[in-house]
Amino acid sequence: MAHPRKFRFAVHTSSAPDGKTWAAEARRYEDLGFSTLLLRDHFDDQLAPIAAMAAAAAATETLRVGCLVFDNDYRHPVVLAKELATIDVLSGGRVDVGIGAGWMAPDYEQAGMPFDPPGTRVSRMIEGVRILKGLFGDGPFDFAGEHYTITGHDGLPKPTQRPHPPIMIGAGGERLLRFGAREADIIGINPVKRSNEAWADQNVGDATAEATDRKVGWIRDSAGPRFDDLELSIVAPFVVITDDRVSLAESIAGGLEPGEGVEAAGPEAVLSSPYVLLGTVDEIVETLEERRDRWQLSYYVCNDDSVETMTPVIERLNGK
Repeated sequence: MAHPRKFRFAVHTSSAPDGKTWAAEARRYEDLGFSTLLLRDHFDDQLAPIAAMAAAAAATETLRVGCLVFDNDYRHPVVLAKELATIDVLSGGRVDVGIGAGWMAPDYEQAGMPFDPPGTRVSRMIEGVRILKGLFGDGPFDFAGEHYTITGHDGLPKPTQRPHPPIMIGAGGERLLRFGAREADIIGINPVKRSNEAWADQNVGDATAEATDRKVGWIRDSAGPRFDDLELSIVAPFVVITDDRVSLAESIAGGLEPGEGVEAAGPEAVLSSPYVLLGTVDEIVETLEERRDRWQLSYYVCNDDSVETMTPVIERLNGK
């Protein structure tokens, strides 16, 4: 029997030496069966996401484009709505709107932007999502919140996708996951960012199967009847084809720093983490099907260095 949630896959990438290479890579991802090309949104060595999204869309026919995820603090929602609606129109309706509350402290420090407490950033992002939806809608829009005030603004152009492009909210904490359950079309489930100081700090203890059980429970509880319409997504940064996944998982667990919350449980904790894919192609395919049954996860994002590894998996599962 066909599963109601169909698998699809995205590639997370943000760099190219020139436009010709960027366009060629976008076409390659399209040909390999990836649904979406997703950019990052940071101030370090990467392409600017809005311009790169537009270029990738122009170079392809079916590939969707988006950002995983736009930091709400970097762009006023009126500006972001106009940019994304424009790309949606020019691409024939191939934009996903990924939005998050921001987490990478060095970006803020280097740009001279205040790095507000998490609760403030989340509140501002919640307002930003509501404004984006309002501006994508028909007619003038008014909004009066704690962080933004919009008066009689009719966001133009209107996006091709109606009532709006899919909204993807990236979240790890309860408050934002519950908000995403009520307002998003796609929820990207992440480990909570703990220190916000560096890419390396991934909060491994919040990347376990048990943590994911809890997060999907929050989503299901807050979504109510709309849960079946949500698409749940996850980034799988560790994808390795191997004939001995247990030994590799033992090695990974043994290399974790004390206190990370996973190593004490041994290789099974590594193998059961939804952010890790180890094994033969058959084993990874079976793992993804099991995780879809358990957590309803069907939209997987891999980094650009895992594209070749994921290709045979995509060939087996895409659209199924």
